[in-house]
Amino acid sequence: MSNPGDTAKHKAELSGVSETALLTLAVRAQEAQRPDGLIDDPVAIRLMDSIDFDFAKFGQSKRQDMALRSTAFDLATRSYLATHPDATVVALAEGLQTSFWRLDAALPGSRFHWLTVDFPPIVEIREQLLPASPRIVTCAQSALDYSWMDRVSADQGVFITAEGLLMYLQPEEALGLIAACAARFPGGQMLFDLPPAWFAGLARRGLLRTSLRYAVPPMPFSRTVSELAELPDTIPGVRAVHDLPLPRARGRLTNALIAKASGSRRFSSLRPTFTLLEFG
Repeated sequence: MSNPGDTAKHKAELSGVSETALLTLAVRAQEAQRPDGLIDDPVAIRLMDSIDFDFAKFGQSKRQDMALRSTAFDLATRSYLATHPDATVVALAEGLQTSFWRLDAALPGSRFHWLTVDFPPIVEIREQLLPASPRIVTCAQSALDYSWMDRVSADQGVFITAEGLLMYLQPEEALGLIAACAARFPGGQMLFDLPPAWFAGLARRGLLRTSLRYAVPPMPFSRTVSELAELPDTIPGVRAVHDLPLPRARGRLTNALIAKASGSRRFSSLRPTFTLLEFG
């Protein structure tokens, strides 16, 4: 990746759901710059500095959610790689995530391989601004074009991430993607996140805004913890479902609320879900 001071910044022209990649990058990079930041992500900071975009469009906030989400995905991925060190990690609709470099730094001598799947405009930004690695392969296409599966060698294990993806798909698309992954990669795992129904409902009505200039795109798909627990009964190849906890946040009150929502069935429908599937 070039030094932002050496060359002109890359103009990012993304729209719709793809534009959320810039939002999540900004939130994560801003968190990483804090002295008490929840995530160590120098690549995200440099990437944001390399992009010509009016990030103020998303508003100013001290959000922790994107850093917590990325940390949750990192922890689950590291757990899988601990027993499958030569596995392929497939990052569906990866956007401007910088997970590969965080994991590579956290796992000295790492050997895992990485497949990025996203639309051409996102892949172009990634290939121009992010560090190259012989262990990274990119597919410039929709995650719903299942031909990316032909690029995956499953011999050493497969871990599929769908960070910030499924909520933007239609229900039949999201469930179809899970089913296709389960059928193609027995023994693999898949991790995804979903918003609670009330949150998705606000987005569908255009009422979820981060600023006066930006409304979050509609989210057609959401499921509760109990609904997701039924996936082994409805999708062949899904062997087990795990509801993962959020990592520790910053602030006593925030952690108390997270613990309350995570530890009580009564509040489980009010919180986002982090779901790990095992394929068998």
